[in-house]
Amino acid sequence: MISDLKIAVIIPSYRVCAHIVDVINLIGPEVSQIYVVDDCCPDKSGDFVAQNCADKRIIIIRHSNNQGVGGAVMTGYQAALNAGMDILVKIDGDGQMNPHLIMNFVNPILAGEADYTKGNRFFNVESVAEMPKARLFGNAALSFLTKISSGYWNVFDPTNGYTAIHRDVVLHLPFNKISRRYFFESDMLFRLNILRAVVADVPMDAKYGNEVSGLKISKIIVEFFTKHTCNFWKRIFYNYYLRDMSLASIELPVGLLMFIFGLIFGVYHWVLSGVTGQSSSSGTVMLSALPIIIGLQLILAFLGHDISSVPTKPFHRHRVIPRG
Repeated sequence: MISDLKIAVIIPSYRVCAHIVDVINLIGPEVSQIYVVDDCCPDKSGDFVAQNCADKRIIIIRHSNNQGVGGAVMTGYQAALNAGMDILVKIDGDGQMNPHLIMNFVNPILAGEADYTKGNRFFNVESVAEMPKARLFGNAALSFLTKISSGYWNVFDPTNGYTAIHRDVVLHLPFNKISRRYFFESDMLFRLNILRAVVADVPMDAKYGNEVSGLKISKIIVEFFTKHTCNFWKRIFYNYYLRDMSLASIELPVGLLMFIFGLIFGVYHWVLSGVTGQSSSSGTVMLSALPIIIGLQLILAFLGHDISSVPTKPFHRHRVIPRG
């Protein structure tokens, strides 16, 4: 029964003493347990919560070493699974996420419409206008990379950490492989696509106070680009060659080969023409242009297939997992 499902909230805790108690106080009675994961916080936020919050639902977990937001979330996930929780919601303790929205994230999962829900701060145009320009540009760039690497072309705002997930999906996640730090949210989407889990965006507003984001685009752009590229090719291999094969499995490699051949051939003869002073023949031009055009068409056909292949059948509704 849906009414019997237990909801847990996981709050990674690192230098959030100024806001975390207020966040906890706003969590409604629909939540059964609240896991505060002190990620080796220098301010000892776990102790701070224990001393300043009397909510009996709180369970404090302390890391002896800092593991990053991903490590803290997965520690919370494991503790919630062990306690028999059914839906696991992750929110930050810095006050930028409204706990009153928890059921907005949980309801699509309860209704069997999604396996994983995540916040989208770009849904409301007025809210986007209030977003700091650096964050707006960075999130837009990361969203595009995440769409390509994860295969979830229908979601946006990948670094948004307000999420909810069904326990049956968590049980199939490779905890030891998921990125522990800032790439965690994007890597989660890649892992979920491998499971063919359904992901849905939930519109939300974000509050921007005096908090300083630890995510600096200039510092992580190379790392993120490399990891996104790696995840893209792994996803293509898993979904289009290892798990299944289709016309798209042929379109991508043939399209890439033709496009690259035409480009290299054309550049070579363009340079040669400049050196010798002799114009290339029309046949040479066609031999360069035609593979580029056909290759591009094949790549676009593959992308069209990939976009239409976003998972639509919820994972957790078709998996019966006995509770240990």
